Amino acid sequence: MTAPHPRSRRALALPLGMAMATALAFLPNITASAAETASPAAATTTAGDATSLSYVVNVRPGHGPSARVKKAIAEAGGTIVTSYDQIGVIVVHSSNADFAKILRAVPGVQSAGNTRNAPLPAQSTDDMGTPKVLSAREVAAAKAADGQDPLEPQQWDLAAIKADKAHEVSLGSPKVTVAVIDTGVDDTHPDIAPNFDRKASVNCVAGKPDTADGAWRPSASESPHGTHVAGEIAAAKNGVGMTGVAPGVKVAGIKVANPDGYFYTEAVVCGFVWAAEHGVDVTNNSYYTDPWYFNCTDDPDQKALVDAVTRASRYAERRGAVNVAAAGNENYDLAADTITDPVSPNDGTPSDRVIDPTKCFDIPTQLPGVVTVAATGAKGLKSSFSNYGLGVIDVAAPGGDSTRYQTPAPPATSGLILGTLPGGKWGYMAGTSMASPHVAAVAALIKSTHPHASPALVKALLYAEADGTPCTDPYDIDGDGKVDAVCEGTKNRNGFYGWGTVDALAAVTK
Repeated sequence: MTAPHPRSRRALALPLGMAMATALAFLPNITASAAETASPAAATTTAGDATSLSYVVNVRPGHGPSARVKKAIAEAGGTIVTSYDQIGVIVVHSSNADFAKILRAVPGVQSAGNTRNAPLPAQSTDDMGTPKVLSAREVAAAKAADGQDPLEPQQWDLAAIKADKAHEVSLGSPKVTVAVIDTGVDDTHPDIAPNFDRKASVNCVAGKPDTADGAWRPSASESPHGTHVAGEIAAAKNGVGMTGVAPGVKVAGIKVANPDGYFYTEAVVCGFVWAAEHGVDVTNNSYYTDPWYFNCTDDPDQKALVDAVTRASRYAERRGAVNVAAAGNENYDLAADTITDPVSPNDGTPSDRVIDPTKCFDIPTQLPGVVTVAATGAKGLKSSFSNYGLGVIDVAAPGGDSTRYQTPAPPATSGLILGTLPGGKWGYMAGTSMASPHVAAVAALIKSTHPHASPALVKALLYAEADGTPCTDPYDIDGDGKVDAVCEGTKNRNGFYGWGTVDALAAVTK
């Protein structure tokens, strides 16, 4: 894809008017509208003047920054915002263009780099797509069989992973919490409120926790992405709206996207550390860390970002969390020899750069230990947009696709994924953003069934219980006679579906 695109995982290019824009997957006949510029409140989420940038300085974990490092930061014109001593990551603001270069020469500093190109606060805006919102009439007209929530017949994705059968056995445990690290969650939604974990929720946009009540919610002008994801995971089975894949577990909101929709490193680090220290069992990450789609470790600034997020995600796993992430929506082969990245840096001047995916990483998606998720459509095939790659994709799950490519069986009418939207609404979206929460929810069901299982065991069960899905060969999703992607591997492990399509029924019975 060549157009600048968003951060939440991710905008799609689909036919029949499915527009390509920023943070969301867009729907037929829905046009893009200009995003709101940052609200006045946005200025309070970051410190520093208009020329300041944010930096991460990585030192030895377990000890606070040394007196030498603190002095060097101050002398280079930096102000420490916060320090995550557990993982050795210091968040700093500075207007000195040479700040990172200076700090990298200081003894005790292992890496340092700027987390953005736009001054604080970020001034970028993009076109925002709008999800297809169900009208009040459509909601009122919804009919379901006994034992189903009203909109459940539209959720073809539940049956695709046997979640409907799983619910006859278990809805999941309220002792298990899934954190949605995303654009914020509207916990007042009637399908989310019954299962919301306030103690595990926070606003991390500034790089340090804001625990004010409701700080985790998106404003009216911000993306509904995180709220949609939360509903897919744990919308309550309460006779209202839809049903989540794990409707008995708790869901928390960890807001890491700023008002313009950017997911910067310091916020993502804060999110993982918060999850680690607040009893979270699973994190869902349907985004990439801005401003680089792929962060190259042979670049000192980008290496520092990889170091910081790696430390944070590993810390969360050590503290008991399974980290799940979306693979992305560009139909990239993430195991290819090279990939052309046309959108980085997305808060500066992007250019077509050819990267080596063994040295340049989509974070947190491609970090060690993270469960990487590809998307499938209503026919069980790789979604037209989903990234793939042998040895990169771990599992697959429903993320939706155009009905031109994959049409669901009646009574479902949309090939996209139904979810909750802020303000007590429901609507359709598509993307690997929507596939990842299905996997996070199945991981939560496994944790519910095996409450003492370590993250390593939960992941092992997730992979072992997945339904082996053979390569689609040839993969000509649009039927034009040309191969759209090449799948490599066996039925039980391949580049399109990894170990297979996740199985919610197995999660509660094995």
